[in-house]
Parts: sequence; structure tokens; C-alpha cells
Amino acid sequence: MCTRVVYLGENNTVLTGRSMDWGQDMQSDLWLFPKGMSRNGAGGAGTPEWISKYGSVIVAGYNMGSADGMNEKGLVANMLYLAESDYGTTEGKPPLCISTWIQYTLDNYATVAEAVAALQSEPFRILAPILPNGRPCSQHMSISDASGDSAICEYIGGKLVIHHSKAFQVMTNSPTYDQQLALNAYWEQIGGATFLPGTISAADRFVRTSYFIGAIPTAVDKNYITSVPEEKFQYQAVASLMGVLRSIGVPLGITTPDKPNISSSIWRTISDQSNMIYYFDSATTPNTFWVDFKDVDFSNGAPVKKLAVAGGKYYAGNAASQFVAAEPFTFLADSVTQ
Repeated sequence: MCTRVVYLGENNTVLTGRSMDWGQDMQSDLWLFPKGMSRNGAGGAGTPEWISKYGSVIVAGYNMGSADGMNEKGLVANMLYLAESDYGTTEGKPPLCISTWIQYTLDNYATVAEAVAALQSEPFRILAPILPNGRPCSQHMSISDASGDSAICEYIGGKLVIHHSKAFQVMTNSPTYDQQLALNAYWEQIGGATFLPGTISAADRFVRTSYFIGAIPTAVDKNYITSVPEEKFQYQAVASLMGVLRSIGVPLGITTPDKPNISSSIWRTISDQSNMIYYFDSATTPNTFWVDFKDVDFSNGAPVKKLAVAGGKYYAGNAASQFVAAEPFTFLADSVTQ
């Protein structure tokens, strides 16, 4: 029900792309959050509180939580569905609602290594309320940084499991990440040029994405582009990665209510961590647009801003100037009294 992939190109080019697959319109908008914001984990009594160290641009789900985003240091966080998630009932730790998990990470950390070092001690317990569409908030998180480092964070059997390596470029949904790696190892023996599994299941999307990300150019390909200088390679890299995301996406109209890991792709993002540009591509509008961080004010005390996308609104080119000041949304809170 989502796919995330990290592109590692020449000249330290790092991009992270993801598709958001969901069974209905999530009413997603883009938000610009400056540093210095007072935050809490929306988990009731004893929930963590913090002041954001870094500004970020995020895409909200239902304007109730951060689903995807990049901070001003190039740390990217993506939330994907994982039906096997089990957050446990560990008492004695501060409760943090999962709607704030990505924002907590983007607010506090600059690199994957820094985030892993802090999160692996499990400083809080996750609360997972029911989403507006009636599904449980069963999710896992991927993070990547400007160096290309990567980590996958899953709660399995009530414990946080972190897979940390630059090699972990691809992530989909079920099964758990260790099993995804094992399945992909099997298909690597067959070879993608011989045969690739073609269904829209999460496991098959993992295999196809792994093959495609290793096949697309990692430097300017003169067979296809002859007039663009090397310093503009980012454009080809972004377009190539967007091609991968579209090729493994689930077309609109395909939804399987009995299989929550399969839904239509409703939007895609690419975070260019080398050039600090955040791209947004909707499955229901004709244009891909972007937000160039050079044109964004993340300074302490700067206003929170919103770029409305829900309702069919679309933009062209750099949309940084189109954000307007807005009151920040309220994060979805756990419905159980703590």
C-alpha cells in the first residue's frame, strides 16, 4: 500500500521517492513548519514535549498527522502501512501518538545515525488510534539522509526493530522487513532481466522496485539526453526516479478492502536531499511541482504555512511562494484515556 525507494547517483546525488497508496482521498495538503515550534506527542498525560530543532516541509494525512516529509538538514521520513505492526502495551514510558512519529523525527534529528541512536532506546511507547477511514494506524517508518544512509523502523511483537544500512534502499508493506529482504534475495537469483513478479502485492512491488532502482542511470545518460550539462543531472535523476515510482504504482480504481496492503496510488513525493528540493506528484492532477528550500523561511519564529492541494488544486514549477500563513493542524490523538 506504499513504496519507498532511495536513489544513489554519482556526485553524491541522493534522492528518496515514495508513493502513497490509499483506499480514499486523504485530503492531503503540504505544510511548512519552522524550527522553534513547541510540540507534544498527542498521547495524553505524560506525552513527550519538545521544541523543534529543524524546520521541515511535510505532506499531511487528513490534516491530522505527518505522512511524509524532509527537514532542512536533508533528513527524510516516510510513513508506510504495515499490517503486522504490534506496538505492545509497555507501561512506564511516555505515550506518543503515531500521528506525530514522523514529525518528532524530523524535528529532532539531522542524520539517520543520530535518529537511530536515539530511537533504539525506545524513549516512548507508540499509541495507534483508528484512522478516519476506520483502519487501525498500523505503520512503519523509513528514514534516509543526505549521505544516502537509510533505516527502517518497525514495531514487531511490542518491540522496536530497526534495520540500519545504506543498502536498505527499498521498502514496501507486508511482510515484515526481514522477510521482504529474504524474498528479494530469492528473486535476485532469478534475475530481473529474465522474469519479474508482476502483481500489485507489496512483496512483488519490493522486488520490481529493487530491480528498477539498480537499472536506471546513476549519471547523465547521453543516449537519452545530449544537451544538459553535468550539473543539471538532478533533473534526469528526479525524472528517472519518478518513472520508477509510476511504474510500480497501483492505478486509480484498484482497491481491495480485504487486503489493506493494496490500494490505489494517490500521490508521490521525491525528496532531493542533495539540492534540498521537495517534489510532489498527484495521481489526480496533471502537474508535478516542487518546493525549493532556498526559497523557504525555516527560521525560529517564522510563520507556519500551508499549500492547499486537497480538492484538486495544482501548481507548476517551484511553488514555494504559493504557501500561505495558516494555523497548524491538530495531530490526531489517541482515543483511549491514558
